[in-house]
Amino acid sequence: MNTRSSKTKVTFSNPFSLPGYVGELPAGEYEVLVEEELLEGLSFEAWRRTSTFLTVRGRGKSTGRTELRSISDSDLKAALNRDAAVADMRHQSGAVVPPPGEDQ
Repeated sequence: MNTRSSKTKVTFSNPFSLPGYVGELPAGEYEVLVEEELLEGLSFEAWRRTSTFLTVRGRGKSTGRTELRSISDSDLKAALNRDAAVADMRHQSGAVVPPPGEDQ
């Protein structure tokens, strides 16, 4: 079976969390790895996404360690949308709004 991988980068302006993982990840740039397989038997070339991973670099005692966290495309989009909504609220109000889950 033919497979391919592609990498993109996403940026979070605020700390965020992902379903299925404990704790919050810091704001910053993250690499996203997408793996796809070729759908055979069609009269045209088509690919199906088989997995998506978010690359998380270690902090503190785990500095130097890299973890690939499996994530669904919809969960990644939802996290990016939440991040954009918080950034938009900050921009519109002109005030500093803490990210969800943080007290002032």
